[in-house]
Amino acid sequence: MCLTIPGRVVGLSGSLASVDYGEDGVRNNVNISLVKASLGDYVLVQSGFAVKLLSQSEAAEVLEMWKAIREVDAEEI
Repeated sequence: MCLTIPGRVVGLSGSLASVDYGEDGVRNNVNISLVKASLGDYVLVQSGFAVKLLSQSEAAEVLEMWKAIREVDAEEI
């Protein structure tokens, strides 16, 4: 199973973007050649590639779901 992770584009350099994944302060360089991403855009990332642009409301909804999953996971540990 593959997961797509939402993040916000915070830097651009050619076909690479620095993507911020939120609360944890995690950032990665991601290939954006499959989408037309700009600074501030939200993208879904899979295997190092941005595969879809998200609206701000879509991104907020997905990030909220990820937050709930992390909270449940933390309770089980």
